[in-house]
Amino acid sequence: MKTHLPQHLLIAGISLMAVGCSTFAGYNELQKAQTTEDTPPARHAVALQGVPQPASPEGMAHPPVLPTIQNHSPLFVSPGLYDGAAYQATRMSAQKMQQHYQPQLGVNVNHYVQGMMHDLVANLDMVKQGMIIGVTSFVYLDGAYDQTDLFGNQLSEGFMHEIHQFGLDVVDFKTTDFIRVTPKGDFVFSRDFMELREEQPIEFVLGGTLVQHQGGTLVNARIVSVASKKVLASAQSFVPQHVVSAIQPSTLPGKLNLKQGE
Repeated sequence: MKTHLPQHLLIAGISLMAVGCSTFAGYNELQKAQTTEDTPPARHAVALQGVPQPASPEGMAHPPVLPTIQNHSPLFVSPGLYDGAAYQATRMSAQKMQQHYQPQLGVNVNHYVQGMMHDLVANLDMVKQGMIIGVTSFVYLDGAYDQTDLFGNQLSEGFMHEIHQFGLDVVDFKTTDFIRVTPKGDFVFSRDFMELREEQPIEFVLGGTLVQHQGGTLVNARIVSVASKKVLASAQSFVPQHVVSAIQPSTLPGKLNLKQGE
């Protein structure tokens, strides 16, 4: 006695068989993909010039292996290994990758100092192992070279920070040999030359001149050898007036007090 399945059950069974076949085929494809990923890629059949290739115990040379690319290069390159443009490019690219060297986010005077410092390092003629730099105040080109203002002093403070960030040695010659303790605070810096050391281990100085321009101030910075007076590096920048004006003195000039006369 033959049993006939209803037509709708027959169609459902055929559909399940088709789905099962497609699922099994997909499973096979997935297994092949995982096997391919687990298999190490073939080594590059490229002969590297100047790279010795180790030999196998049977005397057959192994296929050459490309050198591994380092993800992080060192922040500073030893000045003794100075190699012109390659040295400067390595230093500046490493600065961008290091997390602890953060660029100035706000547009202020330090932002322009940082750009000039990059230019100074990029065209530095000579890098000497352990070279010591002193930073001086920036003076106005058409004024007395023994006077400056708050803007000129802040430029020197900013450059002192940037020199240290680039790994060069910088000396703060305004540091005394003692700490002056007073009721108003404890102080170690001084601008009185009688309180400072007569001799400083400074071989190079960083300074420059300022020129007031319509809409801002032109800054000319340079690194000069104390012994030979040779300019080792130079940089220029234009600081907008609103950035210059943002630097304000901590004390206001004295005010005239009026009182009622008799």
